[in-house]
Amino acid sequence: MREELKEIDRFRIRSREGVRRAAEAFRSYIESIDDLVIGACHNVATMEPMRSQNGGLLGDEVFGWTERERQIWVRNPKVVLDSPLISACRYEADIFWANTDGFHSKTTTQYLDYIDLSNFERRTGVKSAIVAPVHLPMGNIGVVFYTPRDPKRRDLSDIFDTYNDLLSMCARIFVSSYARVQCHGRDLPSRLKLSAKEVECLQWAAYGKTDAEIGIIMSRSPSTIRFHIQNVSQKLDTVNRGQTIYKAAQLGFIGLVN
Repeated sequence: MREELKEIDRFRIRSREGVRRAAEAFRSYIESIDDLVIGACHNVATMEPMRSQNGGLLGDEVFGWTERERQIWVRNPKVVLDSPLISACRYEADIFWANTDGFHSKTTTQYLDYIDLSNFERRTGVKSAIVAPVHLPMGNIGVVFYTPRDPKRRDLSDIFDTYNDLLSMCARIFVSSYARVQCHGRDLPSRLKLSAKEVECLQWAAYGKTDAEIGIIMSRSPSTIRFHIQNVSQKLDTVNRGQTIYKAAQLGFIGLVN
């Protein structure tokens, strides 16, 4: 096990210059497990392809994408909005696999059971895929798709049952370290300490309560409630109430309503 962890650590990207080297190690390891093609993305909101330090697509340079994979991951913008596999990543944190028959996981799929799988192959471009969501800081979601090189292969249960934990770990190390080195420099709030009153006001605001309603709940005046929420807005460098709630949720100060 220690040797295997050492092998997986080779997928960790420590600098931009190391992106391709880590990707090559990742590909080689996955190929030693099964004949799978890697499709990786560090932000499902944009599905921007991962690139090497020279700007080339890792899919082309390293992962061995054919025209089929390029069509799925690069040339089909509808995949972001329409694919049930992308939708599933927004609700599920554990690795799973899917085909037209449904989602398959080692844990419950209570959220995934509500996702429409009609026209699965047309909407995803594949007959089956193992999907490893990678939930990142600031609310971003990355993902690694492991798809069989054989386009007719529908059943991935054997490889999933045997390697699901390893495949999940590989995805998390590779995607999270890529996001860290490629997406640095984003502005973060300089003061991240909120008071208990500020958090309470903001949580009620996230539930849709007005300043007057929050004031009644907390036995404070509406102006006091506004004062607390405006203070949070200044601390988080936001411009309106909605953005303040969203950013506070991203940073883990409050929970959004399910």
